[in-house]
Amino acid sequence: MSVEVFAADEQDAQEVDLDRYVRLARAALEAEGVRSPAEVSLLFVDVDAIANLNERFLGKSGPTDVLSFPLEDDPAPSGRSPDSGGGGPLGAEPLDEPELLLGDIVICPEIAVANAARHEVSPADEMALLVVHGALHLLGWDHMIEAEAERMEARERELLGRFDRPAAS
Repeated sequence: MSVEVFAADEQDAQEVDLDRYVRLARAALEAEGVRSPAEVSLLFVDVDAIANLNERFLGKSGPTDVLSFPLEDDPAPSGRSPDSGGGGPLGAEPLDEPELLLGDIVICPEIAVANAARHEVSPADEMALLVVHGALHLLGWDHMIEAEAERMEARERELLGRFDRPAAS
């Protein structure tokens, strides 16, 4: 069993290869040490939807290219309730591990197309970068200070180099 990535394309502006990005998200998360059972949602939305999310959750006006919404820091505790003191009588099989709900990655392909033109890459490759960027954010990576940004960008390049199929030129 691998990390489950559920994807949906909820926009019409740009064609999206969901299979490519599901494979890439799964590979990047597993390379970062995420083990199953774990779940991530990968959503491709229009400009209005991402602008609404950006305003609602980050207090920022206008659209952006990618947003990440981590859901849980740690998996739910297993064992007895209320004291989580073990899995039951001696000799009983341990309970299955609870699924770790990592969160949601939301990408706006329309913004990715504009970014791609500036970065001189294909829109598909720009979206691949956003998938990896969003996945790293779910795991606590950040780029608020220069050293963190450089480290995150290097890791993005490494993961893309290992796991993404470059688009044909």
